Amino acid sequence: MPQLPTRPSLRQQVVERTLAPDGLVPVFQPLMRLDTLEIVAHEGLSRCAFAPDDFSILDLLDFARMERRLVDVELHAANIISSRFAAIADEGRLLLNLSAQAILQDTLRPDELLLTLAGSGLDPARITIEVTERDVVESPSRLAHALGYLRAHGMRVALDDFGNGHSNFEMWNEIHPDVVKIDRYLINGLSRSAERLAIVRALCQVAETLGAELVGEGVEDPADLRLMRELGIPYAQGFLIGHPAPMPVREPASEARRALSALSVSVLPTRRSPVTQRPTQVGHLMIEAPFVVPAQTNEEVMALFVAHPELHAIAVVQQGRPIGLINRRLANERMAQPFARELLARKSCTALMNAAPLLCDESRRLESLADVLRGEDQRYLSDGFIVTSGGLYRGLGTGEALVRRVSELRIDAARHANPLTFLPGNVPTTEHLERLLGGSEMFAVAHVDLTDFKPFNDHYGYFRGDEMIRLVSTILGEFVDPTLDFIGHIGGDDFVVLFQSIDWTERCRCIIETFNARATALFDPADVARGGLHGKDRHGEPQFYRFTTLVVGGVNVVPPMRQRAQTIAALAARAKRQAKRNELGLHVVSRAVRSPLSA
Repeated sequence: MPQLPTRPSLRQQVVERTLAPDGLVPVFQPLMRLDTLEIVAHEGLSRCAFAPDDFSILDLLDFARMERRLVDVELHAANIISSRFAAIADEGRLLLNLSAQAILQDTLRPDELLLTLAGSGLDPARITIEVTERDVVESPSRLAHALGYLRAHGMRVALDDFGNGHSNFEMWNEIHPDVVKIDRYLINGLSRSAERLAIVRALCQVAETLGAELVGEGVEDPADLRLMRELGIPYAQGFLIGHPAPMPVREPASEARRALSALSVSVLPTRRSPVTQRPTQVGHLMIEAPFVVPAQTNEEVMALFVAHPELHAIAVVQQGRPIGLINRRLANERMAQPFARELLARKSCTALMNAAPLLCDESRRLESLADVLRGEDQRYLSDGFIVTSGGLYRGLGTGEALVRRVSELRIDAARHANPLTFLPGNVPTTEHLERLLGGSEMFAVAHVDLTDFKPFNDHYGYFRGDEMIRLVSTILGEFVDPTLDFIGHIGGDDFVVLFQSIDWTERCRCIIETFNARATALFDPADVARGGLHGKDRHGEPQFYRFTTLVVGGVNVVPPMRQRAQTIAALAARAKRQAKRNELGLHVVSRAVRSPLSA
């Protein structure tokens, strides 16, 4: 490491040279997804264009911190990197380093970072902010709030260098990162160290519980890469995958591909408990906007709209508390009517306001506003909403931003985990099935369903219906081998188990027998005594239904084969229907499904 200049003037010259348009050179290091061998993202790094090779970017950041120019240097680097990535990469994510100290400095507002990145032309939804720390963060909760603003605009958050330095579990629990990067200290030599292996296994369990994806950094040894895949770490970064380079790459290095090509399919860790919700709040969508008071006239309101063309509405505030909202479009239409200006211009602005606007406290979670989207009053779509703090006016939000972000949160959660059982949903189930189809070992697909579940649900209500579905989930977990078999909840009372256990048919019979024995406890005593319940069929006609039971339709699969995952799933569903129709309990497609090896 070079000697740091003691003269402030020299340090200042280095920092100023860095901030020149050609002061930094961007480079990109790839991140590989281990189950598909795809390059899914690149970490954007920068190199000093004018400094000797032994002068690192960390030295430069030390200079910038001494000169109180850290924010300027980091924003400049982010702009250089994101602009270059936007110009040369039409897909994939970009990881941008930003220090916790810079984020928390009062001189840097989150919207300044958004403006910097927006100017690069790169979609914020493709950006992951990688929080780096070289000093202790005294207020992780304050950092979490600042990051929430960026999250609300589509960015993801990663915690860097976990397991070394100042990254710790307090930071993890407070900022709820989407991604945690395990430090190279733990990854490099993982296959040769029982101590490192024990720590990384524990981190995998923590990540599963808190809903974070892991990236192993510093991968250089093929044996370490193979063990990472066995542990279920989804992403890897390091010289074995690819070195930092001026151009993003589309394929990992051949040595990394060879290291993983011969591996059999393993079961990735799955979420079996509720995932902590990431703190995206109403305040993160807030727009700082002027307001008016009842004593002000409609003429003054129209003048404010002219002075602030970006505003969709203006709040009416009395003694600090919002009492109404004036919609720009509706106000313009009203004032454009014949004689409206003569009649209304000098009257109180309350004449044009909506006296029942949507009020949201800045700390309210965005997910809790889902009921608003389903409500009958849809004026918020055009009016937007008012953001408050303790009942006092803070700012505005747009209906478009609210709908978009709440919808994204709900869709993402439903695609990846069932909200009732917290088992993997359609997307991860399909992904695992496709991985099995690409493997070389025989496996089975079992479609699990309930008989006459709808009459049970209609008769006893959704609460007890949910109890029955959770019972299925519990029993499936008791009889599968978690190191070999994958359980997916694809919706309602439908489950899929992807078995690699060779005794899978015996396991299915045990699952059926156990459920049928336990499920009677969910029926009322009177219904248990009569052996079922009275309900109505699809045509509204009275009918007696026997106890709800479990049925399984199974398909044996022998790779390699050309059938798609949807085809295999359809065969399993057909076998399930056959089991239901003939009251078989378990029905297995007897012939193995395979395709010729030749084209």
